[in-house]
Amino acid sequence: MELTLLGTGTPEGLPRPGCPCAACAVSVGTRSRAATAVLVDGALLLDLTPGAVLAGARAGHSLAGVRQVLLTHPHDGPAVELPPGLPAAGRVPDGRELAVISGHRVRAVPMDAPGTGYEVTGPDGVRLLYLPPGGAPAGVADQAGRRPYDMVLMDVLGRPEALARLRASGAVGPGTDVIAVHLDHDTPPGRELERRCAAAGARAVPDGTTVIVGEYAVVPDLPRRTLVLGGARSGKSVEAERRLESFPEVVYVATGGTRDGDAEWAQRVGLHRERRPASWRTVETCELVPLLAADGPALLIDCLALWLTDAMDRAGAWDDEVWAKGGRQQLAERTAELVAAVRATRRPVVLVSNEVGSGVVPATSSGRRFRDELGRLNAAVAGECEHVLLVVAGLATVLKE
Repeated sequence: MELTLLGTGTPEGLPRPGCPCAACAVSVGTRSRAATAVLVDGALLLDLTPGAVLAGARAGHSLAGVRQVLLTHPHDGPAVELPPGLPAAGRVPDGRELAVISGHRVRAVPMDAPGTGYEVTGPDGVRLLYLPPGGAPAGVADQAGRRPYDMVLMDVLGRPEALARLRASGAVGPGTDVIAVHLDHDTPPGRELERRCAAAGARAVPDGTTVIVGEYAVVPDLPRRTLVLGGARSGKSVEAERRLESFPEVVYVATGGTRDGDAEWAQRVGLHRERRPASWRTVETCELVPLLAADGPALLIDCLALWLTDAMDRAGAWDDEVWAKGGRQQLAERTAELVAAVRATRRPVVLVSNEVGSGVVPATSSGRRFRDELGRLNAAVAGECEHVLLVVAGLATVLKE
């Protein structure tokens, strides 16, 4: 089954008409994107968009052989003019199956938002799942006895939790080629778009790209260990959460715990919890070594700076005399255990830590000790991670990949 992506953007396209944002400003030339529309084997058109005939011609395809035009979502604004020779556009009722004269079978998949998704089975038996913008399958499909889809086209960046559900149900497997469509101006094009897609195990392609469903495609490697560094309010926690938002199950390890009577801290914790997917499980502990050693779902550890605070408390490392008489050694041993556990873990893990080396020199010896030890800890953990990011002003810079 051959697909040609006539467009890969949202219904408004990219750049959005009249939008002054930075992402739209640079979405020109090869980075521009028309509204998503997919031509299947030259016979089936999923979504009719303005300029579809011209887009097909630019990709080297004619729409003269199209036998069925299906819509997936409500089209706002003026009606799209039907090009001469194309059959009338329609939608398949949820749960119903349509047989196309070309030999394709199309089943309508109910969505949790206005619109219809389509499962397309080609004459050769390969399977494609195409979802509308902002849409995800309603409920979890029963995959008993069914192999994963060969390809999925969906709003990966807008609905990452939908991809997580598809993975959890077995609809998306390790060999499924996931392509991000309905791309909007929320994510800058270029390397940032590639990085966001890769974190979800997906890829983005330019308009006009032709792909073969079921053909081997290089699935982006997901690093087992990622360290996300950043200063206060830099966006490092948000970036860390993005790395795992398409995983079907995540254990969020909060090393800060609770602070009785501290309303501001409780508010911070509450905001973090509201931002995380409901399927994530939270564990409040500084005992990281057993978690890293155990089998289980992906871990998000936030953060190493608070873990170090706890470790220094236990070692009495804030006191100069205790530090000199054994606190240094005790802290070094605990840190070495953590670094060794990061090296040996078989679980996907994203660790968050503060980057404090660029700030004001602390006025106390204990403050300088914490800064130095955190710098050493960050360096040691970074050495065991395949991927390291530095987040500044909400923007992530790749330090190691």
